[in-house]
Amino acid sequence: MKVDLHQACAFKPREETNFVGGLKLATGRVHEFCGISRRLLALMWASLLCGPVIWIHSTRQKISLNTDGVQAYMNPGRLVMVSPSTTTDILWSMEEALRSGVAGLVVADLFDVPAMVPVRRLHLAAQTGMDTLGVILTPHHGGAPGVESRWHFSPRHQSDSMCWHLERRHARGAAPMAWNVTQDVSGFNLSAGEVDGTRIRHNSSKAMNAF
Repeated sequence: MKVDLHQACAFKPREETNFVGGLKLATGRVHEFCGISRRLLALMWASLLCGPVIWIHSTRQKISLNTDGVQAYMNPGRLVMVSPSTTTDILWSMEEALRSGVAGLVVADLFDVPAMVPVRRLHLAAQTGMDTLGVILTPHHGGAPGVESRWHFSPRHQSDSMCWHLERRHARGAAPMAWNVTQDVSGFNLSAGEVDGTRIRHNSSKAMNAF
């Protein structure tokens, strides 16, 4: 049986998607998530969108998504897994997925930081599609040139709570900032964090219960 993704899992394109505490990502552009918890950050964003989520990762990767863990954030049935073998094929697959406009979010889990030309091609593909949100996951501290924004997400768990440190390290028209993210039964919470040892003022905000 053939399934029309446009009809079965349609989504409404938006210029921006809102995250915890009013943080936003521009759609029709490609953003970079790095840090140990980068995959979790991508799942958090996925929970805010409707429609399919195309997740592209190499067959050579030792780490892959587990549906038992995914279902805490979204219905695993929304995931469309694509498994090329090389970085070139991953980037090509992401470009085609963005251009098609059938998904609200396209994620590419990369081994290395891509060069400027592939990133520019991804931006053009995202603009050609229906304002899909594109995210590349890069190891360590990332550093892909030409991305719309770069976010670093890492665990800071305490003995009695689950915590993460979120940093906006690069964004067009926005200064670097940081937040502490905590999780409780009501969802995720955001509070002021630190960037390079400098305290950043930001109002605390309660996240929605979608996570």
